[in-house]
Amino acid sequence: MRKTAVVTGASSGIGAATARRLAADGFDVVLAARRLDRLEKLKVEIDSADPAGRRPAAVHALDVTSAESVAALAEAVRRCHVLVNNAGGAFGLDPVSAADADDWQRMYDTNVLGLMRITKALLPKLIDSGAGHIVNITSLAGHAVYEGGAGYTAAKHAAAAVNDTLRLELYDQPVRVTEIAPGMVATEEFSLVRFKGDAEKAAKTYEGVAEPLVADDVADCVAWAVTRPAHVNIDRIDVKPRAQAAPHKVHRV
Repeated sequence: MRKTAVVTGASSGIGAATARRLAADGFDVVLAARRLDRLEKLKVEIDSADPAGRRPAAVHALDVTSAESVAALAEAVRRCHVLVNNAGGAFGLDPVSAADADDWQRMYDTNVLGLMRITKALLPKLIDSGAGHIVNITSLAGHAVYEGGAGYTAAKHAAAAVNDTLRLELYDQPVRVTEIAPGMVATEEFSLVRFKGDAEKAAKTYEGVAEPLVADDVADCVAWAVTRPAHVNIDRIDVKPRAQAAPHKVHRV
C-alpha cells in the first residue's frame, strides 16, 4: 500500500516543493491550502509526472484558522502516514513599540493554532497507520530572535514548543515527530506577504545574497527525514544557506 502524505500550505513555496518531492518518492499526496486554483495546477503537474500513470495527488481546500475547514479535511482523508505542517507565514517587521496586534494575531492563528488544529484532527489516522510521522516546518526564528521580528519569532518559538511537546506526548505511540527549521529561503511569496505586497522591500531581503536556500532544499530535508527507517526519529534539522551564520548575520556582496 502506498503511503499518504498530507501537506498544508501546498499552494506555493516550500509546501508545493515538498508535495512534488514526496510524490516523486512514491507517496500519494494530499494538497491542502486555501487557493484551489493553484492546487489544481499542482495536481495536474504531479499526476502527469507519475511514471506509472497513477493519479497520486488529491486536492482539498483548507484554512487552518477554521475548525470547520480542518474537520472537513480530516473527514475527507481516509488515511494519513505523514503530516507536513507547513501552513504559516510572517506578517510585518515592526518593533514591539509599533506592533500591529492584527498581524500578531494572524501569525499566531496560522503558525501555532493552525498547527494544533490539523495535528489534533489527523492524529488518530497517523496512529492507526502504525508508522505515522508529523513534520513541522518552523524557522530559525523559532530558536533565535532579531529586531523587528518579535511577532514572528514568538509564533515560531511557540510552534517549536508544540513540536517538542508532541514528541514527549507520543513517545509510546507509532508516530515520529520532526522539526525542520529553515533559515533564509527565497520563495516567490514569503517576503512579499510579510511586507504586504511591497516588492521593493521584499527584494531587499535577499539583496546581495549569492545563494539563499530555495524551496527544494527544504523539501529535500523533509523527504530525507520521512524516508528513514520507522525506528529512526530525526528530532530537528536546522538548514541555512552557507552565507547565513544566524538569522541576523548574513554575508552580502
